Amino acid sequence: MTCDGFCGTIGNTPLIEMPTLSQATGCRILGKAEFLNPGGSVKDRAALFMVLAAEKAGILKPGGTIVEGTAGNTGIGLTLVGNARGYRTVIVMPSNQSPEKIELLRTLGAEVELVPPVPFANPQNYYHVARQRAEELGNAFWANQFENTANADAHYYTTGPELWQQTNGEIDGIIMSAGTGGTIGGVTQYLKEKNSRIVTYLIDPPGSGLYSFVTTGQFKAEGSSITEGIGINRETANFQRSKLDGALQGTDQEVVEMAHYLLKREGLFVGSSAALNVVGAVRLARMLGKNKTIVTILCDGGGRYQSRLFNREWLATKGLTPTAQGLEFLQD
Repeated sequence: MTCDGFCGTIGNTPLIEMPTLSQATGCRILGKAEFLNPGGSVKDRAALFMVLAAEKAGILKPGGTIVEGTAGNTGIGLTLVGNARGYRTVIVMPSNQSPEKIELLRTLGAEVELVPPVPFANPQNYYHVARQRAEELGNAFWANQFENTANADAHYYTTGPELWQQTNGEIDGIIMSAGTGGTIGGVTQYLKEKNSRIVTYLIDPPGSGLYSFVTTGQFKAEGSSITEGIGINRETANFQRSKLDGALQGTDQEVVEMAHYLLKREGLFVGSSAALNVVGAVRLARMLGKNKTIVTILCDGGGRYQSRLFNREWLATKGLTPTAQGLEFLQD
């Protein structure tokens, strides 16, 4: 079997059962290994679909520039897809993102502009700055991953069907976090169409208003989080496609503990959003009872967070020292 260049290698990632978590919960806990995409994250799928859609619409022309505001992974995917298809890439990022992602983007050839991490309402927010940069450049395409529904399409047409096929349709529950809403929007829409009885949940970090929105219909956010690329305080066009039965919240302590637990006990080196997703999977398994199949998304690898999530000195400054022993850290 051969693939058609870099873009042909995106998707068809393995579905991994996590034995110790399955044993602890009495359920099958399965993680979609999106960190094994060629660009290292789930965002490769959205990057490819957004670029292909822009080309088809005539928005992105030969010799053009891709511009995006991103916490990192979408920028990495766009840069690699852009390289493969002959485009320049300009990425605008909040300056508080992990140094690994910033340096990787530059290594891949992206032009990176760092801006202060300010609220969405501020015109200096990375989202607005990216849109402005695209307007200033000639022959440029602003990917606009939050509102561009080619993002959710990627998961409706690839991730969702893959999960259905890999489980033979035997899914009792699925849970994941949301940033742009593309993955949760596309996947839950597809799976609910296949079987409306599949229980679909959001897991949300502190500082995000999505938990409140799903459970009360109102956006209300408290606190902040060390997680990157997830959590938001508005409803995007991609998130609107979500078909959700409920929402849970996870803490930073749970994220840190689970990231270290997965590394030590499951051999899975994943990032903070993936760790939060697995926290959600265990809690959803406990909610639904034994002998269920619970699926989540392993968004990206831990190498992009070594200086923070896996740096005990940095974690200690945040009061987040991990134990990585059992699952006692999980709240019911």
